[in-house]
Amino acid sequence: MAWILLLFLVAVVLGLIGAVAKGLAFLLVIGIAVFVVAVVLSVVRFRRTGRRPSR
Repeated sequence: MAWILLLFLVAVVLGLIGAVAKGLAFLLVIGIAVFVVAVVLSVVRFRRTGRRPSR
């Protein structure tokens, strides 16, 4: 869970730097990509732990 939160934080920081700094728009793209990866990982982890077989 900590890795996913770290990915979200990295995505936000890279996105902000890419949006504010002139000539660093590629950081915005990388931040968006990291954000998408973090969302996918969190959805996969939530679905996997959400279904516990009842015995």
